[in-house]
Amino acid sequence: MNGAVDQEVFRSVMARFATGVTVVTADVDGEPVGFTCQSFVSLSLEPPLVALAPAKTSTSWPRMVRAGSFCVNVLAEHQVDVCERFSRSGRDKFSGVAWRPAPGTGLPVLEGTVAWVACQLELVHDAGDHELVIGRVLDLGTGLGAPLVFYDRRFGTFVPRGPGRASAGVLDRDGA
Repeated sequence: MNGAVDQEVFRSVMARFATGVTVVTADVDGEPVGFTCQSFVSLSLEPPLVALAPAKTSTSWPRMVRAGSFCVNVLAEHQVDVCERFSRSGRDKFSGVAWRPAPGTGLPVLEGTVAWVACQLELVHDAGDHELVIGRVLDLGTGLGAPLVFYDRRFGTFVPRGPGRASAGVLDRDGA
């Protein structure tokens, strides 16, 4: 193998991996700040850690680093407009978007999300054209509805199949 990977082929292959869609928020000097982030994952149960990967071109993320904490808002299927609003630079992204301060941390929690995770910034690593960010979970909560899903460069939603929580531990038994 020569190690060269065509960027369009890489994007096309990675588009086949369905992900949730989040908006990462913070309070920076009393002002809510946020950006859309597709790269988000649970990392550890003990201690509770999550990871996300903001682009180095983000204008919001550098401001949020200084705040030292952030909140990951997992968008619901009806929040495509919120996703698009927070994906653009240079405007008041919170204008017309309902939110409330998270209990305990005061971090911005967007209304209507299916879940939120408030975190303390633990580590930031260089990761190519992104940064790999590790957050220690401080508080979290859930909302109602189905999540917004991104697959093959399009938005969709999750349709459950089979028995709910009965199969939740399948991956854990194999150590994955």
